[in-house]
Amino acid sequence: MKHRLRVLAALLAVFLGLGAAAVPAQEGEAFVVRDMRVEGLQRIAEGTVYNYLPVSIGDTLDEGRVAEAIRAVYGTGLFADVEFRRDGSTLVIAVRERPSIRRLTITGNKDIKTEDLEESLRGVGLSRGQTFDRPVLEEVERFMTDQYYSRGKYGVIIDTRVDENEAENTVDITITIQEGERARIRQVAIVGNEVFSDEEILDEFQLRTPNWLSWYRQDDRYARESLVGDLETLQSFYMDRGYANFDIESTQVQISPDRQDIFIAINVSEGEPHRIADIRLAGQMPVPEEQLRALVLSKPGDTFSRRQLTQTAELITFRLGEEGFAFARVDPVPTITPGTNEVSVTFYIEPGKRAYVRRINFAGTTSTNDEVLRREMRQLEGAYLSNRALDRSEERVRRLPFIEDVQRETFPVIGTDDLVDVEFAVKEGLPGSFGGGVGYSGLQGVIFNANFVHTNFLGTGNRIEADVNTGRFSTVYSFLHTNPYVTPNGVSRTVSASYRDITQFVSGASEFGTKTASLGIEYGYPISEYTRLRAGVQLYDSRLLTNASSPFQSIRWVRLNGDSRVREVTGGELFETQFQSYELLLGWTYDSRNRVFFADRGSRHRIQLNYTVPGSSVEYYSASLDLLQYLPFIGPTFIEWSGEIAYTDALGDTTEVPPFKRYFGGGPGSVRGYREGWLGPLDTNENPYGGNFELSSQLELIIPLRGEIARTTRFSLFFDAGNIFSTDTTPFFDRDTGEPLNNDFSFSELRYSTGISFQWLAPLGLFRFSYAFPLNDEPGDRTEGFQFTVGSAF
Repeated sequence: MKHRLRVLAALLAVFLGLGAAAVPAQEGEAFVVRDMRVEGLQRIAEGTVYNYLPVSIGDTLDEGRVAEAIRAVYGTGLFADVEFRRDGSTLVIAVRERPSIRRLTITGNKDIKTEDLEESLRGVGLSRGQTFDRPVLEEVERFMTDQYYSRGKYGVIIDTRVDENEAENTVDITITIQEGERARIRQVAIVGNEVFSDEEILDEFQLRTPNWLSWYRQDDRYARESLVGDLETLQSFYMDRGYANFDIESTQVQISPDRQDIFIAINVSEGEPHRIADIRLAGQMPVPEEQLRALVLSKPGDTFSRRQLTQTAELITFRLGEEGFAFARVDPVPTITPGTNEVSVTFYIEPGKRAYVRRINFAGTTSTNDEVLRREMRQLEGAYLSNRALDRSEERVRRLPFIEDVQRETFPVIGTDDLVDVEFAVKEGLPGSFGGGVGYSGLQGVIFNANFVHTNFLGTGNRIEADVNTGRFSTVYSFLHTNPYVTPNGVSRTVSASYRDITQFVSGASEFGTKTASLGIEYGYPISEYTRLRAGVQLYDSRLLTNASSPFQSIRWVRLNGDSRVREVTGGELFETQFQSYELLLGWTYDSRNRVFFADRGSRHRIQLNYTVPGSSVEYYSASLDLLQYLPFIGPTFIEWSGEIAYTDALGDTTEVPPFKRYFGGGPGSVRGYREGWLGPLDTNENPYGGNFELSSQLELIIPLRGEIARTTRFSLFFDAGNIFSTDTTPFFDRDTGEPLNNDFSFSELRYSTGISFQWLAPLGLFRFSYAFPLNDEPGDRTEGFQFTVGSAF
């Protein structure tokens, strides 16, 4: 028996593939361990061995305990060899540690970054300082080869070299990669198709043969995942066109001997086109069946389409989700009638239990009061879970100007089958901006300006705007405060005040001066989820100044309207008028956009009426219609169309509307390619005087960008049209002949332009850049190709 323990241990070690081991060489089948010691340790603490060793002092060591000890010590993966020896009543554990990795070097890689490879290797235990295990290195070679295969580089060669330093018991690992050239798809052949051509089918595929966009799309690179997706696309292509028994019989992928070219052959059986014979709904229907049948897109007699069946199932699922059945399942099951080309479809409905919301939580907010987000919720705690209410709640939070992004997730409550918690992960953006400066000019003297915008003042969701601009000939003060929730049901209130004193004609830069103080208040009342009514009043106290060099139109208006008088000053006369007006505002807004900035679906329509009440020194009215619509186009592209029509005219004894109430056109907000404000009538000094009728339209094809920048940048192709007209009694004259000009509305007088536009939503505001080509500019029009604006993004 003296060799039995040693032989058993050696055989077990060979079976485990872990090395050789020895057992006590003393006579006897077992002995009591009175002491233990470990020999051969270099980096590993002695306590680590004792911690894993299932033998303690006082234990009797026999065959079973030896086998157990071997499994335990080798199982740590720390040792290349273990030997048990008996020294009297002392158990000696002699070990040889596995070498550690002193250096890991990767060379030759270009397609995959070294950092990415090192991170992957670190995850499997192959990095500097870790214990070296050769089987792991071999597995790494296979892993890296697969990674390059997935990138189409089938000629890749992975060479590994291990340099051992026995004195330090360490190794240096060098991984040399020869990537080779990427294999390209040279042919994709569809075999067995008769009804549809290869071109029709392959046009739907991701994988393609090399083309002029392959350098960007990388669509000529073979990948197993892409092929699986294309096979599903092929299946859908036929089944969406009625071929219910279509089948892919086999797929062959071959690579050329030089491993540079890929050839793909797909064998199909098209079958026959089928029509729908009958559609049935089965299962439990908590919603009236006629409401669910109204959602079925296919009808008996229609061509069979798997896409329509899937869309129908989604619509029914969504409808059940509106009633709280958030975990409903709807499975369309088609059954082919033998001997015919007809299919019967049954939608099996399993609504499950109605789910209720226990709690709504917000994560990621640090500067916003919980109430500000909670009041946007259309899904309420304690109510049943409604996917429509959740979608609208998420949309309303995302529309807040100080929220950059929001994602929601639903968690079942442990221990229940009808309760969920909803969490909105909110990413806050910049709530506003502050700017200012001090300057000096020989004409204006010291110039000071400051502006402040905050859309989430003190975390309340209130908007504060303030602007100060002072100089020798220009002084502007303005303040605005908006509380979007004066009442819990969403009534908003905006209070504004401003003072403007602009006497530019004194500086020689203009021949017109104004001094205006205004005070206004406006309320908004929600009448539906997407519609609001607005009503308010604005009080103006204005004074307008002209001199002898001012344009005829300005002098005429000042002398005929308001409390007009002539003042004698050094160098001539000043014509001055002062008036007060009390302007009522009534508006209607419909807004279903999915976000305020960079929306891609929904619309916004606004109607606004302004009217000065009797008793005002100057009386006028204005009406405007502003439309904005987003329409899907081709693929990810979509169309943004905006249009505006506005009209204003005088009332009572007032001859025309005040000059500062007239409309001006041209530029980024109107017709790009024409100088901002210069479309429309010109006064006798050949400067824009504006008109009382505006018509403009902007049509843009939005081409979304990829990645994270898609949320803050936008590229588009546009076509603009519009102009400013004067249909009131304001006289205009030809500068050369002095003959009266007709500025009445005419479609033939509309101006057109086309070009490209780029928008960037930056922390400082919304930057808009465009380059336009005027299409029908006339002599005298001021045009400019490149234009940009910086607007408030808050």
